[in-house]
Amino acid sequence: MAGRWSGCYCRSPRRFRRIERVADDERCLLIVEDDASFARTLARSFERRGYRVHVASSVPAFDALLGTIRPGYAVVDLKLGSGSGLSCVRALHERDPATKIVVLTGYASIATAVEAIKLGASHYLPKPANSDDIEAAFGKGEGDVEAPIGARATSLKTLEWERIHETLADSGFNVSETARRLGMHRRTLARKLEKRPLR
Repeated sequence: MAGRWSGCYCRSPRRFRRIERVADDERCLLIVEDDASFARTLARSFERRGYRVHVASSVPAFDALLGTIRPGYAVVDLKLGSGSGLSCVRALHERDPATKIVVLTGYASIATAVEAIKLGASHYLPKPANSDDIEAAFGKGEGDVEAPIGARATSLKTLEWERIHETLADSGFNVSETARRLGMHRRTLARKLEKRPLR
C-alpha cells in the first residue's frame, strides 16, 4: 500500500509516482514572498489553521519547490526582488487550474495585478494583508471565477485611485513626492490625474 511522502508525493514499492489531488492536499499552501519576516508570520498563522505550508523566497526557489509539491492554495507577492511573481502565477495555473491563487500587491504594482488575474489568480489584496484577509480571499475566489476581467480591472483601478488620492493628501498634494512614494514616474501619475482629476 502506498504511503505518504514529504512534498505532497506518495511512494510505491516499485517507483515514485506523482499523485493527483487528494483531500488532504487541499490544505497544502505555497507562499511565494521575499520578505522573510512577513513570510514567517504568514506561515505560522496558516500552520495554526491546519495548512501544510511551504515557502519560496524567489522565482528560482519557487521553480525548484513546484517540482516537489502540488499546492491547493498559493499566496504570491507580485514583486520578488528583481523577479516577478507573474511567472509564478502562470506556472501554478498551468499546472493546476483549480489552485486558488491570491496575489499581494504594493503601491507600484496595482496595475500589474490585472495581468495576474488574467494569468489565473483568483483574487488580489493590497499589502499588508493578514492571514484572515488571505483566507477570506481564497473563499471569494470560488465566487469570482466567472466575473469578467473588465469588472476585476475596474476594481483594481478604483483601488489604485484610492491609493493615489491617499498618498497625494499625505504629501500635501505634491505630485512629484506622490510619484516617488508610489514608485511611479511623475508623467505617468500626471496622466492618471488628468483622466480622473480631483474634485
